[in-house]
Amino acid sequence: MPNLPNLPENSRDLPNLRDQPLRRPISVAEHRARVAALVERTPVVRLPLTDCLGLVLAEDLVSPISLPPFDNSAMDGYAVRAADLAGADQDNPVELPVAEDIPAGRTDLVPLEAGTAHRIMTGAPLPPGADAVIQVELTDGGTERVRLFRAVAQNSNVRRAASDVAAGDRVLVAGTALGAAQLGLAAAIGRTELPVRRRPRVLVLSTGSELVEPGQPLLPGQIYESNGTMLAAAVRAAGGEAELLRFVPDEVAAFHAALEPRLAHVDLVLTSGGVSAGAYEVVKDALADRGVTFTKVAVQPGGPQGAGRYQGVPVITLPGNPVSSLVSFELFVRPALLAALGHERVDRPRVRATLSQGITSPAGRTQYRRGVYDPASGRVVTPVGGPGSHLLSAMALANCLIEVPEEVTELAEGDEVAVLVLAD
Repeated sequence: MPNLPNLPENSRDLPNLRDQPLRRPISVAEHRARVAALVERTPVVRLPLTDCLGLVLAEDLVSPISLPPFDNSAMDGYAVRAADLAGADQDNPVELPVAEDIPAGRTDLVPLEAGTAHRIMTGAPLPPGADAVIQVELTDGGTERVRLFRAVAQNSNVRRAASDVAAGDRVLVAGTALGAAQLGLAAAIGRTELPVRRRPRVLVLSTGSELVEPGQPLLPGQIYESNGTMLAAAVRAAGGEAELLRFVPDEVAAFHAALEPRLAHVDLVLTSGGVSAGAYEVVKDALADRGVTFTKVAVQPGGPQGAGRYQGVPVITLPGNPVSSLVSFELFVRPALLAALGHERVDRPRVRATLSQGITSPAGRTQYRRGVYDPASGRVVTPVGGPGSHLLSAMALANCLIEVPEEVTELAEGDEVAVLVLAD
């Protein structure tokens, strides 16, 4: 251990510096693995289709019916026997009597006799005896007799039963993310609910005696609380349920009093602030000897981090500067929440792009600069703002993170970089 500098005996940091060894910062990958190991997959529940958007199917989905369940018309027109229209054209139309009307939803089907037509609507069942549908635009639209101006082949404009799905088919596999199309398919085969992994319940806790609710007047030394709103929104965007607990003061007793009654009802506690090396770091003071490990990650922004369990509940502690907090969420928390939901793909899309201007980065730390990525301009990325962890306005303008490896200290205009695309 290297010699420590001489410090005043009244320094509040002196006990920490003398009693704790100086550890090297851990890598982004190491801390990500620690966080991932903490957050377990959520239980499987059965939910109505309307509540399943964005969740993950927990079991294979097998169809009990065929789709379509019956032969039906793909057009508004006339159900016919193709042989009856042989030779028909604009100058020599075939004229047939219209024996029946078949709207969508009709269930009492009358067989089509040779030499007749049934007027039929899109989606209506094809009558027995018919082998084609001619669209209404190729006829005169008659209701008692119809003139047909073109010949058609067998199976024209007919959707055959089971041409999409056969009864007994596995239509979705476990692990499928449920979007609009997947939920539409589930409804089409008659399902009203699905087995999914429930949303992780996350307590988002913001500490700091300097924090004030937006809308209230600010006194000198006070700031509006923003991390809670930001992180709760990020949790919801990742598929979780967020409970926001604001304005926990910088007192250990108050911190425990606010946290402990809520532990039984959450899957994860997510804090921001109070994790650095200075005085009044309430999160660190309250949790350091109670199952949560605090460390330095070789990353900019977001070096101070913590992860562990408090009374059996996973806790992830993020730094308090707003950009550090949100970038840390992207790197460490979002992938863990997606994995807990059962998603197989938990990472943001990663692309290669060229820099529109040069940037610098500190040695020994992986830097994540905010940027605007425009694939239409030849895959160019433009840094937004500087590296400062307080530049929230730049974060709000960014649609990506520019990743600079820890061994790289300078990049020039035109250099290629890895970009994490943030847009969902």
